[in-house]
Amino acid sequence: MMQVTEKYYKRDFWAEENLKYLQPHFRLAKAARIVNRVACGRQCSLLDVGCGPAALAHVITRNIDYYGIDIAIHNPAPNLLQRDILADPIEFGDKQFDIIVAQGVFEYVGAFQVQKLGEIKRLLKKHGRFIVSYVNFDHIHKFVYEPYSNVQPLSEFSESLRRVFHIDRRFPTSYHLHHHEPQRRFMKAIQMQINVDIPLLGKLFGVEYFFICSLDGSDRR
Repeated sequence: MMQVTEKYYKRDFWAEENLKYLQPHFRLAKAARIVNRVACGRQCSLLDVGCGPAALAHVITRNIDYYGIDIAIHNPAPNLLQRDILADPIEFGDKQFDIIVAQGVFEYVGAFQVQKLGEIKRLLKKHGRFIVSYVNFDHIHKFVYEPYSNVQPLSEFSESLRRVFHIDRRFPTSYHLHHHEPQRRFMKAIQMQINVDIPLLGKLFGVEYFFICSLDGSDRR
């Protein structure tokens, strides 16, 4: 396992960091496409774990009831809960959800990874979907952001995830020689459509990975 210092950042850090993501970025836009496809037009509920400024709420379809939880909520609302998810359990009252999303979260959970996956499992309805992203630290030119407290090979994250959920699908957010999402409009448009994990190329050039998970793998929309 790759070792990093486990330093957990609190609300002051995230209150400033979240402001960088007021507008939907590439990974979030692609996550929204996945969510909308999973929902498939039906009325359902979604919990956005580590929601930041809740930008995802603006790019999902109206049939999805959006809830968000984050350590730094800038604009309080009944559907947004401010909570330090490392210090306290991931929960939203007594609600369970059809879809739970955690993108750009598990790189920061350090030793809490298994615990937090278990808490998310308890919030997922029987036929629900858990959509999670994780940075590909096997990338040929990997970049490790200083605040990351949970850096590990993709295989190790996958194994932890598999102990709790059934992984229905996994594929890179995008492919890039450098360890960042596409920035040119043309490349964004192309890579937004690619939901395939190409052997070897994914490991070397996949920027991050999406995992679409269920409780038992019995319903694979």
